Amino acid sequence: MHYLASQTDHNYSEQPQHQECSGFDFRAFRWIQTMVFAIKEINNNSSLLPGVTLGYRILDSCDHVHTSLRSVLFLVNGTSSQTPADAAGSAKCLSTAPVPAVIGLASSSPTRAVAQTLGPFGIPLISYFATCTCLTDKKEYPSFLRTVPSDVFQVQGLVQLVSHFGWRWVGTVGTDDDYSHYGIQAFTEQLERVGGCIAFHHTIPKAPSQAQIHAILNSLESSTARVIIAFATEGQLLELLAEVARRNLTRWQWVASEGTVGFSFRGTTIPGLAEFLLGVRPSPRPESVFNNMFWEELFGCSLGYEDSGDSELPLCTGSEDLMETENSYTDVSRVRISYNVYKAVYAIAHALHQLLQCGSEEQSSDHVCKTESKFSPWQLLHYLKKVNFTNQFKEKVYFDNNGEPVPLYDIINWQRNGRDTIRFQMVGTYDGSAPHEQQLKIDEGLIRWAGGHNEVPVSLCTPPCPPGTRQATRPGQPVCCFDCLPCAEEEISNISGATECTKCPQYYWPNKERVSCVAGIEEFLTYHEIMGIILISLSLFGVTVATVITVIFFLFRSTPIVKANNSEMSFLLLLSLKLCFLCSLVFVGRPSPWTCRARQAAFGISFVLCISCILVKTIVVLLAFRSTMPGSISLKLFGPPQQRVFIFCCTTGQGILCACWLALAPPYPYKNTSYQGGKIVLECKDVWPLGFYLVLGYIGLLSCMCFALAFLGRKLPDSFNEAKLITFSMLIFFAVWISFIPAYNSSPGKYTVAVEIFAILASTFGLLFCIFIPKCYVILLRPDLNTKKGMTGKMSK
Repeated sequence: MHYLASQTDHNYSEQPQHQECSGFDFRAFRWIQTMVFAIKEINNNSSLLPGVTLGYRILDSCDHVHTSLRSVLFLVNGTSSQTPADAAGSAKCLSTAPVPAVIGLASSSPTRAVAQTLGPFGIPLISYFATCTCLTDKKEYPSFLRTVPSDVFQVQGLVQLVSHFGWRWVGTVGTDDDYSHYGIQAFTEQLERVGGCIAFHHTIPKAPSQAQIHAILNSLESSTARVIIAFATEGQLLELLAEVARRNLTRWQWVASEGTVGFSFRGTTIPGLAEFLLGVRPSPRPESVFNNMFWEELFGCSLGYEDSGDSELPLCTGSEDLMETENSYTDVSRVRISYNVYKAVYAIAHALHQLLQCGSEEQSSDHVCKTESKFSPWQLLHYLKKVNFTNQFKEKVYFDNNGEPVPLYDIINWQRNGRDTIRFQMVGTYDGSAPHEQQLKIDEGLIRWAGGHNEVPVSLCTPPCPPGTRQATRPGQPVCCFDCLPCAEEEISNISGATECTKCPQYYWPNKERVSCVAGIEEFLTYHEIMGIILISLSLFGVTVATVITVIFFLFRSTPIVKANNSEMSFLLLLSLKLCFLCSLVFVGRPSPWTCRARQAAFGISFVLCISCILVKTIVVLLAFRSTMPGSISLKLFGPPQQRVFIFCCTTGQGILCACWLALAPPYPYKNTSYQGGKIVLECKDVWPLGFYLVLGYIGLLSCMCFALAFLGRKLPDSFNEAKLITFSMLIFFAVWISFIPAYNSSPGKYTVAVEIFAILASTFGLLFCIFIPKCYVILLRPDLNTKKGMTGKMSK
């Protein structure tokens, strides 16, 4: 009933003096009266313990280990140096021990000491408020049970509550006792598992000085954490909170089992309790000693009895009325810890009911309990562990293997009402036995936060990183303190507070803000873009020019200049040049398996056909001049049939090479994402690049042969020596394709295709213009030279 015990200096040379206690706790007095109320209710119940009357003895632990141990030893020994509130009387007792069961205590540290003391004797100890997880150990505390859930569930609930509101940076305040030590340790471990951090931890001494209180508050004020988790009772926090109020520090949100938002045990309204509490009156009788203390503390007066406290107080007038007071004693709208006391008393009564076989078939019809023989405390403990009943509030009361009850909590918010007093608003529930996702239920709209605000306070070391960035922990600091770094090139984060960025799927790129992946833009040389239109136009222009020249040559096929230049080869060459122009069209458009194979085959075969025709014309020129020598039959040996076979063999060789290349390792459509972010270049990928260079090398080999032979015949006597034209066209051809190779390898994306098309068109135009334009000039503009004399250079000038 008091929460402060005087510190005594034990010199071990004399008997210790009686410790004086101070700080009367009105709530604790209500808990005691609730026990008395429950006992009287059971005694008046003819069905629960018929023929048996429960009694009680009450001693004050002063919330201190030493006082608690002294009191419990007095109880189990049947003696007391303190003045107890005794309602056991001298009636016959059925227990072999002075006290068969103990209900208590409120704090965990005194409870541990008492539980260790009672355990070897098998005396049941049922706590209504000691929540330390350490008390779960049945080897160390075999006779301990409780009607209050263990801290392990409260801690789990607190962690879920903190996570629910997004508080990642919180401080803890506790006291120097087991409840605080174990609770904060468990809370810290579980909070760190879900990504939270402890900003600070302060322990309030048992009897703190003002300097210590000021030091703690100064440290709290310097922290950026706005949420404080308190593991202490309000009595232990009283001096700290008083200084908080004096400094008007309202920016902190206190959270705990005793905080402005926190967990409270499942409460209810007990019928008749309010009237019973209001009926308490002082009395000079010894058993009313605590009633008298309560009366004097509440009304600030002295009763004038022998056991009265401060004699300097004015005498009570006798007109004091509990109905006119408002405090934690009279507030019974929804009792919680008192309800735990109530359940503890009824658990003992139900265990006695089973132990004494009350109302069993062996008894007579009046249902009187079996009282012939006495029972020991350990027998009562055995039945207590098996207790399982549903009380009048529809709640099942039982203990698990560790002596724990069902972990049920109400989430309470302290709110200031219109009369400048505090009321407790229930804002949610927590059921530790439910599935994880159903354990915590909160109505945020009912909560009033610190300072009277309706918005959820923010308590973070660093604000969440915005989408498009990720968290990077600062070296040597908690994980809640971090820097925000932009996501890498191909990664995004579309949520706030992302610890890692996510790589975009294949063919997707981050947008500018790097918060979402967008499909890449496919890029290839199309028929609709300017570059494609220009190249197609040049290709069709080349075909048109070649067709016009073909028509001209056909119309003037009987003239000397057409005959002298091997008209059959000229027409075949013009056809191959048209094919060269047309093959470039296959390179434009979306790559497909068919076009990828057709591109290089069409290019390689058409150019080999073209160069073969030029090579034949070169050979014919050289042989034509050798045939003028006496006895030469070389031109007859390389007549039209042989020329056709030669062209066929050259072209077939290229065809075989292309067929093997395309059959074994054909190019295929490929989405190349390595050029530019956000673009997918569609191209034909060469599985075997050497195949392309072999095709190109074969064309180069024929071209070199052609150039060498044309170069040898460039000075042969003739006004229109075709070898000169072939030599010049080959030089242009070499210039184009030699410059093509580095340009082809260095051009990005679709420009690689454009470079190849340009090389095809440039070399084809070079061959077409160099070989045929001079002849067309003579045919159309200088017909006087298109005669036999003009061809031999014997025409008079």
